[in-house]
Amino acid sequence: MKIKILGTGCPNCQKLEANTKQALKELNLQNEIEKITEIQDIMSYGVMSTPALLINEEIKVFGRVAEVKEIIAFLQK
Repeated sequence: MKIKILGTGCPNCQKLEANTKQALKELNLQNEIEKITEIQDIMSYGVMSTPALLINEEIKVFGRVAEVKEIIAFLQK
C-alpha cells in the first residue's frame, strides 16, 4: 500500500501526517508515508487545496485534516 501526503508543511499538513501515522500504528501496519511538498508536484495530482491524503494513488481526502478513525477506515478497504 502506497501512502502519500500532499502539502507544503503547514500545520494542517503536519496534523494529517500525525493522524496517518497514528492510524497505521493502531492497525499495526509498517507502511512508509511519502510526503509531496513541491507545489508543481501537488498540482500534478489535480489537488488544489492541501493537505491531501492519497492511498494507492487514489485521493481520499483533500483540503482538510482527516481524523484517525476516518484514515483507519480508508486503510482497511
